[in-house]
Amino acid sequence: MDRGRNMDRALIALGALFGCLGTAAAAAATHVTGSDSGLGTAANFLLFHAPALMAVPLLARAALVHAGIARAGGWIVFVGVALFSGELALRALEGRTLFPMAAPTGGTLVLAGWLALALSALLPAGRGRGPAS
Repeated sequence: MDRGRNMDRALIALGALFGCLGTAAAAAATHVTGSDSGLGTAANFLLFHAPALMAVPLLARAALVHAGIARAGGWIVFVGVALFSGELALRALEGRTLFPMAAPTGGTLVLAGWLALALSALLPAGRGRGPAS
């Protein structure tokens, strides 16, 4: 199995994990911490970005986007959502933070990842497209 395929499978699995964690966080926000704790926002971010992460490899393999830039954007979105949602969840559940500025850093990375995905759709697919990438 080539490296591109492994990376694609990882993004799909992480997207599914975001869906699972988002569902659990939504339930906890409803039944444990209350809707104003920030955990609901973390759940929304996880749930909103789960299908996007799962779609990136499919778009790249279909040569609808520049594969390399799209995959990089997907990984940037992953890290950003993990930081942003992780920070909000940790604050809601434990009352502490990951590190100073974790949520703003994560949010900025999410924005950067989405911009990379937009750019990947505007540039020619070029090298690295299709199943062989």
